[in-house]
Amino acid sequence: MVPMSVEEIAQAVDGRIVAGDAPAGAATNAVSDSRQVTAGSVFVAIKGERVDGHNYVGKVGAQGAVAAIVDHEVPAQGLAQIVVKNTVEALGQLAKHNIERRRQLPGDFDIIGLTGSVGKTTTKDLLSALMSTLGPTVAPIGSFNNEIGLPLTALKIDGDTRFFVAEMGANHLGEIARLTSIAPPNTAIVLKVGVAHLGEFGSRERIAQAKSEIVAGLLPNGVAVLNGDDDHVIPMAKIAPADVMWFGKNGDHEPEVTATDITADTDDHAEFTLHAADGAQVRVHLGIPGVHNVMNALAAATVALRYGMSLDDIAQVLHAQRTISPHRMALSEVSREQAHFTLIDDSFNANPDSMKAGLEGLKAWTAKDGGTPFRVALLGAMLELGHSETELHESVGRFAAELGLDAIIAVGSDQDTHLHDMAQALARGAASVAGASVDCVENIDRAEQLVLDMAAKHPDTVVLLKGSHASGLSALAERWSTK
Repeated sequence: MVPMSVEEIAQAVDGRIVAGDAPAGAATNAVSDSRQVTAGSVFVAIKGERVDGHNYVGKVGAQGAVAAIVDHEVPAQGLAQIVVKNTVEALGQLAKHNIERRRQLPGDFDIIGLTGSVGKTTTKDLLSALMSTLGPTVAPIGSFNNEIGLPLTALKIDGDTRFFVAEMGANHLGEIARLTSIAPPNTAIVLKVGVAHLGEFGSRERIAQAKSEIVAGLLPNGVAVLNGDDDHVIPMAKIAPADVMWFGKNGDHEPEVTATDITADTDDHAEFTLHAADGAQVRVHLGIPGVHNVMNALAAATVALRYGMSLDDIAQVLHAQRTISPHRMALSEVSREQAHFTLIDDSFNANPDSMKAGLEGLKAWTAKDGGTPFRVALLGAMLELGHSETELHESVGRFAAELGLDAIIAVGSDQDTHLHDMAQALARGAASVAGASVDCVENIDRAEQLVLDMAAKHPDTVVLLKGSHASGLSALAERWSTK
């Protein structure tokens, strides 16, 4: 955060200062979690579903906070409080002011915004690794991509920051427009328009409309980086304020970068030839698994080229980047008693597009000896799919079975009938394919036992965990990582 006085912060958030003495030092960071308060912090008290940050205002002064942003005055001896109408809105206003302050300082500063139905966080992680080689880069941890997460990340920008990689998500129309009003991008990436949050938007066309807000929110000379292989993304070029850079595998729209000769190693790490528009090319071996990540790598590479990286340097960084945000195609080896298996943990979230990508990655997996492993898909429910949710779950189940996987386990819930109904729909779709081995279980304990039994019988077993966060599969991944 660019250092600010309490008075400057109050003016930026349209608040009034009450209580406490004016602190001698400037504010140098902002947090909404009282456990993260340090010397120089501004504590933003946010009322959530389970916890109200106002309950912690009384103790943050002793931890070094210089002020708290609140929606009502709280008894807190000696701590300056800035009273606003809405603390979430104030957080966004403060983040916007911090960005404006950075733009006023010497040195180049660019915001790279990205959105899409799938691939946002992985692309953000790849892009952060690439841009960090060019200058100090701020990027969110995990999926901090909403009206709280993005401003909190933007408040990490200081006078030395060269790039801010801003992941932008949305459940409703207007949400990305609000985020771009806080952090107007110099460069905006649109990855894909899928069916994530279909239940909220109602149609893929409305999802495309929401994603297009990031292009509309570009600065006047901003550059749109668009997926030339997606028919719902291509029309967004018409609203770009300036140049458009394309990426894709099909070669349409004169892409800035494209990929050919795509293969994968035995651990499903993609290998491909990366081509630039000027004819230069380089062989790339991705450090993260999943052939579907080729498109994410192309998007990140397009932006890196825009800012002057060479193809060779891009290839080296993409190969070296072996870790991404938790529960996203994370690889590990699990041993329990007589069972040993390879785990592909992609359990952070799920929608039909990402589910199919993960299943294709499992299908492509090769055993250490070059043979075919015993492949188990452990699948949970997908949420926010609207009136088509049952059919979409059935179609994903059929897709998994048609890949010829060895076992499909749908994980429901013994406490949530909706989650269990969707798991049953997955299993029903899989069972409609002749010869498929399908189970539907009511909790992760039963799923775990099935996996361990299978792995004990098959020495070369690989297991994919994939489902929405509410399905609980990430808890199973955590269990396997700690025992």
